[in-house]
Amino acid sequence: MKAPDIVVLRQKIHGIDGYDFAAVLRERLPDREIAVARTPAEEREYLAAARVATGFSIDEEALSLAENLELFACVFAGTGHLPREALEAHDVTVTNASGVHGPNISEYVIGAMIGHAHGFPRAKQQQARREWRSYPTTEVTGSRVAVVGLGSIGQAVVDRLEAFDTETVGVRYSPEKGGPTDEVYGFDQIHEAVADAGFVVLACPLTDATETLVDADVFRTMDTDAVLVNIARGGVVDTDALVDALRSNAIRGAALDVTDPEPLPEDHPLWGLTNVTITPHNAGHTPRYFERLTDVLETNLERLDDPDATLENRAF
Repeated sequence: MKAPDIVVLRQKIHGIDGYDFAAVLRERLPDREIAVARTPAEEREYLAAARVATGFSIDEEALSLAENLELFACVFAGTGHLPREALEAHDVTVTNASGVHGPNISEYVIGAMIGHAHGFPRAKQQQARREWRSYPTTEVTGSRVAVVGLGSIGQAVVDRLEAFDTETVGVRYSPEKGGPTDEVYGFDQIHEAVADAGFVVLACPLTDATETLVDADVFRTMDTDAVLVNIARGGVVDTDALVDALRSNAIRGAALDVTDPEPLPEDHPLWGLTNVTITPHNAGHTPRYFERLTDVLETNLERLDDPDATLENRAF
């Protein structure tokens, strides 16, 4: 085959491998030569010729052979796992998948909020017991929602909450930047943000500033009717404090797509709590994932030859 324009490196994202990504790229970019690496040897071979590589990670040794490589399009939002110094030394620009998850994860958040407001977890448990018994519910409409993290996912959540006439409060590292919410606080003002909130949505990265941000003290501040929704990282929450809060009815419930530890051990107490819904880090799964990645990559391919153009989703 000809030297590839784009090499798709070995990867499995959300249970989908690189062949599916390559199929979307070939359909959308018929004039580009797309190569799929099946082995480490093929990765080295294709990287030696390609201008663009895409995947979850890139091997530092293979990178040393990639003399023509100009762009590494990471299929993950985070890029902390990449060999940054080596990529910068080879003058390779890196983009990420930020924004790709906005539609599907924000749907997950809204679904979790509605499910807990209307008691769907309890209904499922009663159904399993064939138990016909009414129970109290509440509404998302008109509630106060604190969204911790105002990146692409947090903003998508806020956008969808407009339909529910909610009061929204945002929390971000730099509150002076403002945001789409009615109020914006810094991470050091987390207590002010979550006080009186019916729902607290975690959509922030795991950093030194956010590790165990939601701890026992924050749970004491949260309303007893509040529901925590975590689609960020498990480490943003103090797990032991969460278990205690749920057991003591300090908060009404939690919807967790991420946990600490992860995977959650079979004997972990979170499994047995009836006011918790747990999904296995699955909120990001969507059959449209590679389509959205291709949207970003297609735009950047057009801009790659323009020295004055700015690449979308540039990480470094």
